[in-house]
Amino acid sequence: MIHPPPNPSLPPEPRSRATSGAIAGASCRGRRHFAKTGGRQTALVLRMKEPEEIEFQPGTHEQWDDLVQFFEGHGNPGYCWCMLWRLSSSEYRSLDSAGRKAAMKAVVDSGTPVGILGYVDGTPIGWCSIAPRETYPRLERSTTIQRIDHQPTWSVVCFYLDRTARRQGLTDEFLKAALEYAGSQGAEVVEGYPVEPERDAEGTWRPARSYRFMGYASSFLKLGFHDATPKGSQRRAVRYPMARTPNRP
Repeated sequence: MIHPPPNPSLPPEPRSRATSGAIAGASCRGRRHFAKTGGRQTALVLRMKEPEEIEFQPGTHEQWDDLVQFFEGHGNPGYCWCMLWRLSSSEYRSLDSAGRKAAMKAVVDSGTPVGILGYVDGTPIGWCSIAPRETYPRLERSTTIQRIDHQPTWSVVCFYLDRTARRQGLTDEFLKAALEYAGSQGAEVVEGYPVEPERDAEGTWRPARSYRFMGYASSFLKLGFHDATPKGSQRRAVRYPMARTPNRP
């Protein structure tokens, strides 16, 4: 297994609880600090040019209240609780929002990686779901996003940012942080399954109607992911070997 449980001897870092998550105008081109931790899930800090900084925390038991705060404050996450790929289709449909929340809490409490939260001034402003592929049972059984090979692989399956954090290039920053988090946990390969925006009848580009929360191909490709779509597949797959360093546009 490539996802050892967090070290219970490490106390969570104290964090202030700000009420505002607005980051309009903030530049996010900065440095990261995410040490190899031998399996411990610890904080990653992305220092911004001033005055704010984004702090990334893995979604562990210690961050559960923050995850609840973010998910329940946003419609889509509060509906699915990022369990679409973590349950079978029938299991997912059989549960309401409260049931999916309980299912996610069970995964988090087990010590299984689920993703990272991004914070500004102590307030969660975004989420990226990244975890070992085998912890997404529905993904493992998918006939449209099949396993490429038997390499230990982590999969990025969701991005969700607060409205105040959109259109500032922060999806790329969340993806960079997700790569570094996966690397600290021993990941060898990271995959994504992005979509493309769609052009309407008038020639205007629109967000993809399906699976848009899985990210757009441009974000992955600019960071150095390469196309790994199996021949004949209807869904795109991109890969990133962890020996590489993310591109810095």
